[in-house]
Amino acid sequence: MKVLFALSIALLFIVIPVYGSSLSDTTGLVNRLDVQTGGHAFEVKTTSNFDISTFEFDKDDKKLTLYISSGLENNLGEVILPRNLLGGNLTFYLNGQEYVPHVQTNENISFVTLNFTGIGDNTLDIIGTAYLSGLTEISEFDSPSPNISPSRFANLDEESIYIIMVLLIIGVVGVIIFKIKRRK
Repeated sequence: MKVLFALSIALLFIVIPVYGSSLSDTTGLVNRLDVQTGGHAFEVKTTSNFDISTFEFDKDDKKLTLYISSGLENNLGEVILPRNLLGGNLTFYLNGQEYVPHVQTNENISFVTLNFTGIGDNTLDIIGTAYLSGLTEISEFDSPSPNISPSRFANLDEESIYIIMVLLIIGVVGVIIFKIKRRK
């Protein structure tokens, strides 16, 4: 039993730190904004040294508005925006003034790096030229097929799945050690 306990503790100190997060995830506030529109759910992720107090999405204007609350003069942040939520050419307005952040895109996301000054409340508008790219709007009266059930693990992030796998491995090793000890 002591071996099982020691092995479990050793795995926690060895395996979990290896998984780790990116530098930006460990040095800033992480917000996961769940945008529900057109029958679809999208996650907009922000990592910053300021807080996103709330947000609004206007599908008609193809606009996402972030309400920022900052206690620092120099504000740094990253926004990961799904391109099928807002895509095309993106235009940004910070407190009503046109703003040009650094934007990198691929077929799935737009990665926006924010760097601006201003203590207190700020508003960032992100306006796209495309909405629900590659998707169709689902009517609220459409019902899902009764034969399709979502996976229990569909909404878990990578870290949670990894932790579940580590715990399963620890459990299997524990059972094997227990069976070996019982035979002696």
